[in-house]
Amino acid sequence: MKSYRKELWFEVPGRRAFINITPQVVEALRAAGVKEGLVLVNAMHITASVFINDDEAGLHHDYEVWLEKLAPHEPVAQYRHNGYEDNADAHLKRQVMGREVVVAITDGKLDLGPWEQIFYGEFDGGRKKRVLIKIIGA
Repeated sequence: MKSYRKELWFEVPGRRAFINITPQVVEALRAAGVKEGLVLVNAMHITASVFINDDEAGLHHDYEVWLEKLAPHEPVAQYRHNGYEDNADAHLKRQVMGREVVVAITDGKLDLGPWEQIFYGEFDGGRKKRVLIKIIGA
């Protein structure tokens, strides 16, 4: 069995962003040389997310609007967590969007559905954050 590890680093200048990281995961899979196995992709920060969905601008806008309704950033005083920071909403958004995805590897390729793509979701940008790619298999 092979094991491969790679980190992706992001520094989103704004507060929030959705970044398609499927090409980076495909590149890591190629470098790993695994033909059958699993890939884990997870955000290594509690105010960021990794999720799978369609790469469609309207959907990303809908996520922004929906998440802001669920956990609005302002007023920041509404959250007990916001003592030294103003990112309580980012923690809640991450909880909804998820920490990680696991994707099957079949015949050396990601076994994704027709429209599925892997995304990094940033909910409290402005500093460096990382995503872990861990590939295991044969």
